[in-house]
Amino acid sequence: MTAERERECATIELMIGLFCRDQHASRAGLCPACVTLAGYARQRLEKCPFQEDKPTCAQCPIHCYKPACREQIKEVMRYAGPRLLWRRPVQAIRHLLHDRRPPPPLPVRRGRPGTPEPGSG
Repeated sequence: MTAERERECATIELMIGLFCRDQHASRAGLCPACVTLAGYARQRLEKCPFQEDKPTCAQCPIHCYKPACREQIKEVMRYAGPRLLWRRPVQAIRHLLHDRRPPPPLPVRRGRPGTPEPGSG
């Protein structure tokens, strides 16, 4: 994983940590639900079809999170985003600047073997 992706993973894990500590009163690490959410978020980042051109999730035209996880991560970001400015201002500002980049065009989708390419039939 590149430095940009690692930084994005670190940011989301930090946000989940802030949320868990304050909302779930978890003092010794993440609670089991937040551990699951952090693992899911990392997995989604690793499998992003945009790869290095990945926009922030709020700007992304593809919603790759399952609906339940998407609601959870939105709740985490709504809570932790503003607090991140006070706790980790440099990381928060980097995230905000990254959020201002326009989303890239959708990646070309590769078809499954045996299915015709779009426009070929």
